[in-house]
Amino acid sequence: MAQDKDLGKNQSTETIKKLSGKKYQKQLKSLHTELVKLQAWVLAKGLKVCVIFEGRDGAGKGGTIKALTERVSPRVFRVVALPAPTEREKTQMYVQRYFSHLPAAGEVVIFDRSWYNRAGVERVMGFCTPQQVQKFLADTPLVERAIVESGIILIKYWLEVGPDEQEKRLRARIEDGRKTWKLSEMDIQSFALWDEYTKARDEMFAATDTAWAPWFVAHSEDKKRVRLNVISHLLKQVHYEELQQEKNKLPKRKTGHYHSPELPLKIIPDIAW
Repeated sequence: MAQDKDLGKNQSTETIKKLSGKKYQKQLKSLHTELVKLQAWVLAKGLKVCVIFEGRDGAGKGGTIKALTERVSPRVFRVVALPAPTEREKTQMYVQRYFSHLPAAGEVVIFDRSWYNRAGVERVMGFCTPQQVQKFLADTPLVERAIVESGIILIKYWLEVGPDEQEKRLRARIEDGRKTWKLSEMDIQSFALWDEYTKARDEMFAATDTAWAPWFVAHSEDKKRVRLNVISHLLKQVHYEELQQEKNKLPKRKTGHYHSPELPLKIIPDIAW
């Protein structure tokens, strides 16, 4: 299966060297250590970082975001995944409900899908008019320039997956009871519209890939690789230094001087094997 050639890759999943679990975990641990350093720097310097993840259903956005955030504080690295707009939100300026989540000083906000819904799913599924789409594409570079000029570091990722791998992942969501929650009726309807999404993606890139807010494309045929690649790339987008911190030491403590009374507690049985 070939990837879209215009995205710079024409390679089958079979030719990509698979990472072993051990090698993946070693590299991920190293990157997590750097993310903790970045977190300390963001807090100390009051940086404002906004990271957008976009891509087709099954492209690996959720897994990549989980890998990015699993070892840092949710008070600093905040994930935003908005549901469908309410009736009230539908009457607001389109980007209004997203902008209320933009980072304040000392925060990294990660959008699991963003205002670019208008250029993708809303456009393809007919939830907005062609005129609304064109207005969005024309206005977004100006809006994002204002975001960047306000001091926010804006980083936009598109995770690109091919049709065969996407189908494999979506079928797994049907067959694996742990993943059924990931598959919505919208995903099912969108599955048949590959070319429509490709056209929408290309026009989105053409209109909104700017010098101040460029798109970064990460090929996600291999889940482990895309996670490592994106985290490594993200660390290079924000200048940070390791802050010198005194290493904590646990104090001595005394145990055994207090004896708990017999309480009628309900103990959970041990059923693990």
